[in-house]
Amino acid sequence: MGNIDCTRSLFVSLVGRPNVGKSSIMNMLINSKVSIVSPKPQTTRSRIRGIFTDKNVQLVFIDTPGLHKPWNRLGDYMTAQVDQSLNGAEACLHVVEPNNLISETDLSLIKKFNKLKLQVILVINKIDTLKNKSEIIKYMEEFNKLFNYVSIIPISAKTGEGKKELIEEIKKLSKPSVFFFPKEDITDQTEKVLAGEIIREKLLLFLDKELPHGTAVFIEYFKEKNSGTRDISATIYCERKSHKGMIIGSGGKMIKKIGTESRKALEELLGYKVNLNLFVKVKEDWRDKEYILRDLGYMDN
Repeated sequence: MGNIDCTRSLFVSLVGRPNVGKSSIMNMLINSKVSIVSPKPQTTRSRIRGIFTDKNVQLVFIDTPGLHKPWNRLGDYMTAQVDQSLNGAEACLHVVEPNNLISETDLSLIKKFNKLKLQVILVINKIDTLKNKSEIIKYMEEFNKLFNYVSIIPISAKTGEGKKELIEEIKKLSKPSVFFFPKEDITDQTEKVLAGEIIREKLLLFLDKELPHGTAVFIEYFKEKNSGTRDISATIYCERKSHKGMIIGSGGKMIKKIGTESRKALEELLGYKVNLNLFVKVKEDWRDKEYILRDLGYMDN
């Protein structure tokens, strides 16, 4: 742990609309994948911490679900995660995309920033998609009229452009403090939680349209063998019998593909050989059932 006389720390929440790249940014900042990523909105469901320690400074990033109008109890939980993250943050990264639209979600977040008197850096992600980067100037000016941002940093989580500048700006906001996590830690999540998230990422990647949002992963069994191998058994819950058939696929091809890619990703992440078994069960309308959400870890017991 650090010494308060010579170390500094900061808790930083990443907030914004769904699918603006918050998880990709956090993974980029800490140089490791601790938050799952997919092209589909609402990939992140819970607050996820990533830890970056550089010499005498420790930055604790909190990735949050994209702020959206909730349609079920899971959505209510996700919205509450954003509010709790803001209430507990010392600073925020307001993540947006480089377009001319300032959404209602962004305006709602700015109201929260003002109410909580937060220090906020505006992060304009995906600048690699711009043909003419000078277009971003007007967008920066429009946001600056709405809130007094500490700074505005254009970046690309995909290419890493702007990463160094962003880290330096965040470090400036850090305060004298002990380190809250060991220097070598990159997340506070357990291997069991990471395993469930990796499997869910593959569901999002390989399944069409809205189907993955009706799925959840429950780790039934997670055990380390003497050889260092991890034996993992996971159940994928879905809401309809027809969904179960899609997840399994013709002749079991889809579930095999999901299992194979999940195992590869887990072995890369954990550094161990993984034996993974997947099962699929139907729990109708689980996103609206509090007892199921508690069992899945989406609500406090």
